Amino acid sequence: MKPITTPESTATNRPVISQLLQLPVLVAALGYLVDMYDLFLFSVVRVPSLKGLGIDGDRLLSDGLLLLNAQMVGLLIGGIFWGILGDKKGRLSVLFGSILIYSLANIANGFVTSLDQYVLLRFVAGLGLAGELGAGITLVTEILPKQIRGYGTTLVATMGVLGAILAYFMADLFDWRISYFIGGGLGLLLLVLRVNVLESGLFVKTKQRALSRGSVLMLVSDKTRLFKYFQCILVGLPIWFVVGILITFSPEFGKALGLSAPVVAGKAVMLSFSGQVLGDIVSGFLSQSMQSRKKVIRLFMLLSLAFMLIYLLAPVSDLTLFYTICVCLGFANGYWTLFITIAAELFGTNLRATVATTVPNFVRGATIPLSALFIQLKPALGTIYSALTVGLLTLAVALIALSFLDETFKKDLDYVEEG
Repeated sequence: MKPITTPESTATNRPVISQLLQLPVLVAALGYLVDMYDLFLFSVVRVPSLKGLGIDGDRLLSDGLLLLNAQMVGLLIGGIFWGILGDKKGRLSVLFGSILIYSLANIANGFVTSLDQYVLLRFVAGLGLAGELGAGITLVTEILPKQIRGYGTTLVATMGVLGAILAYFMADLFDWRISYFIGGGLGLLLLVLRVNVLESGLFVKTKQRALSRGSVLMLVSDKTRLFKYFQCILVGLPIWFVVGILITFSPEFGKALGLSAPVVAGKAVMLSFSGQVLGDIVSGFLSQSMQSRKKVIRLFMLLSLAFMLIYLLAPVSDLTLFYTICVCLGFANGYWTLFITIAAELFGTNLRATVATTVPNFVRGATIPLSALFIQLKPALGTIYSALTVGLLTLAVALIALSFLDETFKKDLDYVEEG
């Protein structure tokens, strides 16, 4: 890895607050708010939207999974596309291109009249949603000085999770079609800010050099680099085990636990992401205080283990207590942005966007094999113990992967990948 000779243009002596409130940081944060709004609006309106299309009974689950998988496939394909584009054309190209696509897809979702249309548009929405977070985190880490970039990524994460909460309330106040229109409109309004946002200085300087940028071959051809990349993905798996299985299937877990009243999935989603807002803030500030990303991520993983065991094994019969545990699980998920920040910091400027964009989308896409394993084990182990088995396996793998990663808190991002 060869350092770039020019210093970071943003490493100034300006007050921390003024640096965090730079327009690129705010746009990345607001973009993630709209991103998460759309991503989780579908989880909240899945049942009413399918019923609005005349689908009922057992098809609510099967067709809902079809739509979810279409979105996840879009995220996986889009993650690769946007990641490469971010290193070849720039962080802003991805940031605003992805916002445009998922905003238009959001609006189009409000006009669907058939399941086939819905499936196609969830795929397109997934393509758009795949790019915003990675591009935003990359931009923020590159324009802020290393001493405070953790605060910047914390701001992005917090705004994003607030978007998921906003989706719940909009779906509660308005018809599902109107909720989609609101998300699309918010994204299009955000595009107005594009003319005033400047590109990352590190990317501009790297672009002027004769370097390979956004090369998947460069990423996979070097064993050390590839191993490091897979480690980053494994570290994020527990987050989407909680979201994709424990929270998404919370009504089924509530029934298996014998709760006094049925669990409302939308409420469980909203409460868990309310907890994640607090977790994102706490993890970000802890990381700055302890000057470590790894220590904080390990702490939150262990918290996730504790709350997972309580969720699945504690003799809980009260619905309010169950929802409280959902909040705690969400809090333990609050290392989401820290793990993406580590991924961005571990790779040079010419591969940074590719990694930071693909890693979270492969983690999101891991919901498919994790849920498939859960369903495969369910007949033999039952709902509770099949989830426990998958959860323990996921956390064990993540903790091992984290132990091999380098600490990146004080790492200078002024370098590129060679060869």
